[in-house]
Amino acid sequence: MKNVYLVAQEFKWESNCGAIARATANFDLENLIFLNPQCNHKGKDAIKYSKHAKELLKKAAILKKFKDLKKFDYVIGTTSMLGTDYNIPRSPLNPEQLRDLIKKSKNKKIAIIIGREGEGLSNEEIKQCDFVVTIPTSKKYPTMNVSHATAIILYEISKITKENNIGNNIPLAGKNEKDALLKIIDKNLDKLNFKTEQNKETQRIIWKRLIGKSFLTKREAHALFGFFKKLK
Repeated sequence: MKNVYLVAQEFKWESNCGAIARATANFDLENLIFLNPQCNHKGKDAIKYSKHAKELLKKAAILKKFKDLKKFDYVIGTTSMLGTDYNIPRSPLNPEQLRDLIKKSKNKKIAIIIGREGEGLSNEEIKQCDFVVTIPTSKKYPTMNVSHATAIILYEISKITKENNIGNNIPLAGKNEKDALLKIIDKNLDKLNFKTEQNKETQRIIWKRLIGKSFLTKREAHALFGFFKKLK
C-alpha cells in the first residue's frame, strides 16, 4: 500500500513513537510521518519500543504543520468521539468502510492521522479532514492507546492486499470435489439401516448442508473421500 501514509500527530512520548512504528511495520505499511513531534521520535525509548521496526522509525518523514497535509488527495482523521446527524464532521466511517474507500482509491495519496495521545484531533482539524474513522469500542471506555488503535486500523486495511490474507495459498474444494464427496456419502447411507426413509433423507440433507457451507480444502475433501470409500 504505497499510496497510504500513517501520520502520527504531535506525539509527546518516545515510547509511543516506537510502538506506532512497530504497528506500522507489522502490516507492511512503508510510509510513516511524524507531524510536529513533541519529543525525539528517534530517541532511546523510541528505538527500544520499535523493536524490529527501527529502520522504518529512522526514515520516517517530518511535517511541521497540519496544513502540510494538503498535498494528499484524501486526509482521514481518527476519533473516538462519535458524532450525530447534527455534527457532520464527527460522523465517522468504521474500519471496514475505510478499507473499502482505500480499495477504490488506489491512485490517490491517502494520509491517515493518529491524533495526539490522550487528546486526539481538535474539531477544527477534523473539519479539515475528508473523512473520519472510528473503532467501535466500549461506551464506558472508548479511548484506545494510539498504537493499539493504529494496529486495528492497519489490520483492516491490510485485507486489501491478497498476500496478507491468511490461507489464500491453500486451495479450497470446488463444486466437483464436493459433488463427488456427497455422491459417495449417499452410497454409504444406502448401505445403512434406518427406521424410516425419512430418517435417511434427513441424513442426506444434513450432509449436503454441512458439505455445502463448509470451507473444505481440497486436501480435506480428498481425505474424507478416501475415508467414506473404505467404509463397508
